[in-house]
Amino acid sequence: MTDEMAWVHQAQKGDDAAFTNLVEMYQKPVYNLCYRMLGDPELAEDAAQETFLKAYQNLARYDVERSFATWLLSIAAHHCIDKLRRKKFTSFSIDEDDEGQTELPDRSAPDPETEAVRKQTRERLQGCLQALDPTDRAAVIMRYWQDSSEVEIAQALKLTVPAVKSRLHRARRALADLWEEKEKTTHMRQGRKAYGSPAI
Repeated sequence: MTDEMAWVHQAQKGDDAAFTNLVEMYQKPVYNLCYRMLGDPELAEDAAQETFLKAYQNLARYDVERSFATWLLSIAAHHCIDKLRRKKFTSFSIDEDDEGQTELPDRSAPDPETEAVRKQTRERLQGCLQALDPTDRAAVIMRYWQDSSEVEIAQALKLTVPAVKSRLHRARRALADLWEEKEKTTHMRQGRKAYGSPAI
């Protein structure tokens, strides 16, 4: 039996220390999923805490034959989807590193221009993600950031595997179109800055 499953069994019997071990083990992936879904560090932190609270309250219903990670991430995904459906989010200004954590500016960065481009790319990608349907967004995040299989995503989001494949295909196309659109908008803005506004 792995440490994870031992902790799950102990937590199901009321061992709070074992559950704390599970929280520490999955804090980062749960936060990252919530951050990608919601686009705001504080909202993501709250959503992650809600996820672990719901997991704790529903531990007795967890099926030990199922992946604990998939079960936990499904709670996080559904919580975020519910939040997004209850309240339409506007665009967020984000600043994150490749691990999905909040990034403080590195004053010793040797190449500020490269850092600026990376930051712009991350913001553009997050903006594209925010434009997707919440369920499609969850599927994309679980597949490409959490490395979940199509079967695991289907279990987590209560979809069939063909439905997951269809949603991923549709979301990839939508993201490509959105990315291209943002590229064009960026180039147009840069062109206007370079040449100034046309005289009226």
